[in-house]
Amino acid sequence: MKATPQVLKGMRDFLPSRMILRHYVIDELRRVFERFGFEPLQTPAIEYAETLEGKFGEEADKLIYRFEDRGGREVGLRYDLTVPLARVVSMYPEMVKPFKRYQIAPVWRAERPQKGRYREFYQCDVDVVGSTSMIADAEVVIIAYQALRQLGFRGFLILLNNRKILQGVALKLDLDEEQAARVWRIIDKWDKIGPEGVRSELSDAGIPSEKVEQLYRLFESGATSVDTLESLKNRLGDVPIALEGIRELEQIVRYLDLSEVPAAFVRVDPHMVRGLDYYTGPIFEVVVEQPRIGSICGGGRYDRLVGALGPAQFPAVGISIGLDRLIDVIDELGMAPADVRDTVTQVLVTVFEPSLLGASLGVAASLRAAGINTEVYLEPDKLAHQLRYASRKNVPVVVIMGPDEVSRGEVVVRNMVTGRQDQIERGALLSAIENELETAVTTVVARP
Repeated sequence: MKATPQVLKGMRDFLPSRMILRHYVIDELRRVFERFGFEPLQTPAIEYAETLEGKFGEEADKLIYRFEDRGGREVGLRYDLTVPLARVVSMYPEMVKPFKRYQIAPVWRAERPQKGRYREFYQCDVDVVGSTSMIADAEVVIIAYQALRQLGFRGFLILLNNRKILQGVALKLDLDEEQAARVWRIIDKWDKIGPEGVRSELSDAGIPSEKVEQLYRLFESGATSVDTLESLKNRLGDVPIALEGIRELEQIVRYLDLSEVPAAFVRVDPHMVRGLDYYTGPIFEVVVEQPRIGSICGGGRYDRLVGALGPAQFPAVGISIGLDRLIDVIDELGMAPADVRDTVTQVLVTVFEPSLLGASLGVAASLRAAGINTEVYLEPDKLAHQLRYASRKNVPVVVIMGPDEVSRGEVVVRNMVTGRQDQIERGALLSAIENELETAVTTVVARP
């Protein structure tokens, strides 16, 4: 019986036009990461289940794709790229510290698919292992800022908070560990259900009304990040762990300012929690104003995770950029550059008749040697069919070589975007092609 062609829910095929856009975004991110001295790392898609479980929190653990392999081993698909990094650091303690790595790879989560949320998706992570300096925390945030600006993002906001502040709030309100966990799960929904929705859920969770009101007073934000931190200091300055967290955020905000990250892009947000259990200090999220798709970057400090996987303890901090959500935003807002086309082919060389195949192959070889992506039509065919093929693939330039052109040492260069075509001497072909490619891009940019 024939199988029905289908894709598992929450997973997708990426056809060439989409892959070209993804490769463009990945290449831009890689350039930014390496500009800051981060080096590439790759880890297996499958890890032992014991490596993955118990690191993310009870709810997140339920989303791990866990199974028994043919050797009877309990394994799972990686849930994120941070736990595999911690495992690598534990296995290779001789690596130079601080260890600055980036990884761009797929991860898997068995959750309910929705807009911007998939079961298989790519994360683009940068992490610093082996430093407690808040410069490291600031640097991963700066990288996210630079990466988004490089891709043309303008309307986004970097949210900062600190788990130590949340611990201090729990102490101030005299919440036990179980109550605190319930409160933070609800507070984390602040942007989704609003302050009144949070108030209602806190009441339903059995949190006394006086503690809810005190919580809201503690979380009042100022006009700027500096104002919010000063307000938190006034309210929580008598709680040492909270004061430590506030001072860490003050350092990060200062380092962002010194690194020329505009204050308008940064906000200290006491409501921001982030769900993963392994965070121990500053936490970060980046959200876009439009479309409403949730966070596109997230991360924080996790000083105890490496020690949970091996004998040595190393402090660490990182941030993850969600490739798939970036692509969704770029698509929805039409942000892709004009030169990121539906095909990698820049030039199609036609094959007029069998006797001219050698001439066509020779021209293609010379263009490829010059670094131009060139495709040869695979068999002699009507010129109209070859031009239609180029048009359907969105190839910008076609080289036409009939017997008359070949006998005169010429070719016809047709710009498929403008419709213009010229007879060009073979010696001037490369220059003509380069001009037509530039004209094609300029014409697309100029169109409304």
